[in-house]
Amino acid sequence: MSSMFGKPRAGGERPPQSPLTECNVAILGCRGAGKSALTVKFLTKRFISEYDPNLEDTYASEELVDQQPVLLKVMDTADQDGPGNCERYLRWASAFLVVYSIDDRKSFEGCQSYLEVLALHARGCQRRCPVLLLGNKLDMEQYRQVPAAEGMSLASRFGCLFYEVSACQDFAGVQHVFHEAVREVRRQAEQCLPVRPLFITEERPCPPVATPVALPTRHGLASCTFNTLSTVNYKEIPAVAQAKLVTVKSSRAQSKRKAPTLTLLKGFKIF
Repeated sequence: MSSMFGKPRAGGERPPQSPLTECNVAILGCRGAGKSALTVKFLTKRFISEYDPNLEDTYASEELVDQQPVLLKVMDTADQDGPGNCERYLRWASAFLVVYSIDDRKSFEGCQSYLEVLALHARGCQRRCPVLLLGNKLDMEQYRQVPAAEGMSLASRFGCLFYEVSACQDFAGVQHVFHEAVREVRRQAEQCLPVRPLFITEERPCPPVATPVALPTRHGLASCTFNTLSTVNYKEIPAVAQAKLVTVKSSRAQSKRKAPTLTLLKGFKIF
């Protein structure tokens, strides 16, 4: 079942012909860790303390992350005692947020089971989805049972990011975590892209002195000469399917220094 909280965020409007990129985030953790509170805080900026622990739902919100719109779908899972029937979110999610409460060591110990399941799934399907470990209820600092150092150590062990936030007080921190999940998904997608070839052609150097080509004098007209310019040497470019070549040349009439001719595949950027 899918629901939508509120309206799209301001500034996230897009042309109708440009579909949004989707990012699916599953929130995992033991009961009482604050998964639903984090979800509602992110989507509505409100804090609600009472939830049905057996309710599982998926919500959607149009977000603007680094000036790029994205349709962020959040699955608030409702596992009873650790990861049981986890296929429903292992196949669906593109990123995982594993949550524990800093004032509940049992919820922290339960996170290790989730992280082990995610690591096993990543090895089995050969697809690495970003995982973020999140310590919630930072407002309960005086009752802390899990030091931040332990959270960082567990995150380092499984190679995931680590954050501590308060769903009760800190909207900016909660929003940052969800947006960081989107950024990690984008980084992972960029790493999986094939290498884009770059071909550069250079101009052959001009002779030390331009070769004059004299025209014969006829009927008393003065003779004139034309300077022979250098030719461009194009390297052989392997065939690229459906690729259109765009050539950018420097003007010898505008600059006397030698400048390379750059041949790029249309649609690709150079950083």
